[in-house]
Amino acid sequence: MKPTHIEHIGIAVENLDESIKYYESVLGLKCYAVEEVLDQKVRTAFFQVGDTKIELLESTSEDGPIGKFVAKKGPGMHHIAFAVEDATQALKDAEDNGIRLIDKVSRKGAEGLDIGFLHPKSTNGVLTELCSKGK
Repeated sequence: MKPTHIEHIGIAVENLDESIKYYESVLGLKCYAVEEVLDQKVRTAFFQVGDTKIELLESTSEDGPIGKFVAKKGPGMHHIAFAVEDATQALKDAEDNGIRLIDKVSRKGAEGLDIGFLHPKSTNGVLTELCSKGK
């Protein structure tokens, strides 16, 4: 596995619309997409900052991963995502190196990307997402 760049930084928020206002009015960024990912029980908003994106994540259900995260830790940094050539292969490579996986194979995520997560207990406490362009 060899990441090419940071694809995005995921930030859990309690209210997506209020958070978008902050990023646009205070930081001067422009939200270019809002999307709901049903199977992850989340609404997302994206901002481009140079070569990297910021992904805001609002839970659509208390029992979704973001809902549980916000209930336990409050809003804030949720994950870092790296772009890789093939997310499923990168997950296999990570597992071969003793990394605990959340996803054994990639699944569809926001913006049509194939995504998979590495467990933070194996990555020094940082939830790590691997992303590749959908095939």
